[in-house]
Amino acid sequence: MSMAPPPLASASKRWTAELFGSPWRALASVLLLLAIGWAAMHAFDWAVLHAVFRADAEACRAVRHGACWGVVAEKWRPMLFGRYPYEAQWRPAVAVVVLSAVTLLSAWPRSWRWWLLPLWVVALALFVLLMRGGVAGLAYVPTNRWGGLPLTIGLAVVGLAMAFPLALLLALGRRSQWPAARALCATYIELVRGVPLISVLFMASFLLPLLWPAGWQPDVLVRVLAGLSLFVAAYLAEIIRGGLQAVPRGQTDAAVALGFGRWPVQRDIVLPQALRLVVPALTNNVVGTLKDTSLVTVVGLFELTGALGLALGGDPTWRPFYLEGYLFLALVYWVMCFGLSRYSAWLERRLGAGNRA
Repeated sequence: MSMAPPPLASASKRWTAELFGSPWRALASVLLLLAIGWAAMHAFDWAVLHAVFRADAEACRAVRHGACWGVVAEKWRPMLFGRYPYEAQWRPAVAVVVLSAVTLLSAWPRSWRWWLLPLWVVALALFVLLMRGGVAGLAYVPTNRWGGLPLTIGLAVVGLAMAFPLALLLALGRRSQWPAARALCATYIELVRGVPLISVLFMASFLLPLLWPAGWQPDVLVRVLAGLSLFVAAYLAEIIRGGLQAVPRGQTDAAVALGFGRWPVQRDIVLPQALRLVVPALTNNVVGTLKDTSLVTVVGLFELTGALGLALGGDPTWRPFYLEGYLFLALVYWVMCFGLSRYSAWLERRLGAGNRA
């Protein structure tokens, strides 16, 4: 006669046992809670009670123990849009909305249909049209004046979109039965993963122009985007390869025995399961890529963090309030990264990632 499993303890009981299950654990929990309360009280006092929220530099300098959020009220446009012409900043704002809307739509599994690819083509074309101008009565803006949030989101989204197909080919090639393809893909992956991203950006920005034919110089943004995509593809390839190896070999053998070809087996049986299994790792890489876009500042492209330096570096009135500016940008990054992590958890539950029978 089988016995029913014991009922799970409630969340409150589990928390109580975890925090106060023994005298030493209770003492450590009380001390930690006191430290958190002390820090939260002082942070609230600095960030809210004694803070200055209006764009008044004199009031900010007069407050010694409070934050100056007036720097955000005064400089939010150059922080978010960099050196883009002030009167035309509605264009990058609309471009960000368009690209973000298509990205959010693509995150919904019910929209994974054939029309999503042409929609992406239209959205990317509209993004470039709005940012660059030169047509339809829009003033031309060179890429060296693009910056801030549009550049950060554009590099991350387009870089990942370009990197994923290459990563898929590299992952399949590294598991290929052809020794030459395996060796070539493994060499590329290990070579790229063995160098830091900043060196790839330097080579794309400064070394590649020396190798191009005279008179033909690709734009620095295009070179940086290509370098970022090639770098991210190597890491994505290893994540996808891990998912491919997690799919039981028996499923492939059974499909081949039933008459499936090699590519239909990979496309219809192996890849859907492999990608489902690596959703958390893929999201982690997406979050890392979003934050790594801040490195493009070293090659003269001013994304969010670079735009902050431009906004405050040349203005001695607001230059002392870098901390508040960086906290504002940290909030922007946190909103994007936290949203990605919550989406990953939702998609993992929806697809049942990791719940294999």
